[in-house]
Amino acid sequence: MNEPRKPLGNIYISHQAIATIANQSALESYGVVGLAARNAVEGLAQVLVKDPNLGVVVHFNGIEITIELFIIVEYGTRIKSVAVSVADNVRYQIEKCIGLPVTQVNVHVRGLRISNPD
Repeated sequence: MNEPRKPLGNIYISHQAIATIANQSALESYGVVGLAARNAVEGLAQVLVKDPNLGVVVHFNGIEITIELFIIVEYGTRIKSVAVSVADNVRYQIEKCIGLPVTQVNVHVRGLRISNPD
């Protein structure tokens, strides 16, 4: 008789790892100059401790992932186009790296910044 197959083990991916992928994907997107704190408390904590996942909130229910991004957009770009591009890029990168479906990427534009005033 054949023995039942034993699983090789489990894979656990932290929210921090998913947030890091989302952070880098957002920063590489056209029109994004940075990520912002989602509230004043997080902003104050950022001053004290440099968090590489500032502006990213990950929700995972065991089956699907939802991402909240808080971004700062380059002044003069189309905000809607930048937000859609960021959401698509973040969704693609997370699904490619982790292999789990991303059901939502909610992009919150926290501000505009002029990066080159010339």
